[in-house]
Amino acid sequence: MKNLPRILMIIAAFGVLSLFVFPMWRISLYAPQYPDGVTMYIYINHIGGTSPGTLQNVNILNHYVGMKMIEPDSIPELVYFPYVVGALSFLALIAAAINRSKWFLFWGILFFVLAAFGLYDFYLWEYDYGSNLSPTAPIKIPGASFQPPLIGRKVILNFVADSFPHTGGILAGISGVLAFVAWWLKRQSKSHA
Repeated sequence: MKNLPRILMIIAAFGVLSLFVFPMWRISLYAPQYPDGVTMYIYINHIGGTSPGTLQNVNILNHYVGMKMIEPDSIPELVYFPYVVGALSFLALIAAAINRSKWFLFWGILFFVLAAFGLYDFYLWEYDYGSNLSPTAPIKIPGASFQPPLIGRKVILNFVADSFPHTGGILAGISGVLAFVAWWLKRQSKSHA
């Protein structure tokens, strides 16, 4: 029981590292012409989909309403985010090695601050893509916004858009919670010592 906080922080480090393996986010579009949906997976360093042509299909759909093309090479977050994730995981391992409650608390707060910043950045990215439309779009709907939801479901014309964390995002979120559990357990062990 004494080493449980340290073990939790090691698990948290690997939970964050899961972002290198699993998608952190999923956006799916459903419509009568796409009953199975078109699903994009957002990883920390690239954007993929349920098939090799997913991103191309999304860009074709976006073109009709004047949205910008989604070009992963032009998204700076996909370049620097792996370094942030690597550093965060390394800090979790340092916190586990030091095994002090204040380090667990610091890491947990840092994790959630970075997560909040990441969600806000993602919201701004979605807003830009869904609101700054080309005036030469084949389909023009005055005052329309095609921004998908940050989290949840939204009807956009004849499409239903779903946006939710995926495996990597969920595991990373659990890592943040584990840091606070480790902090609480460490404080409890001190008060009973």
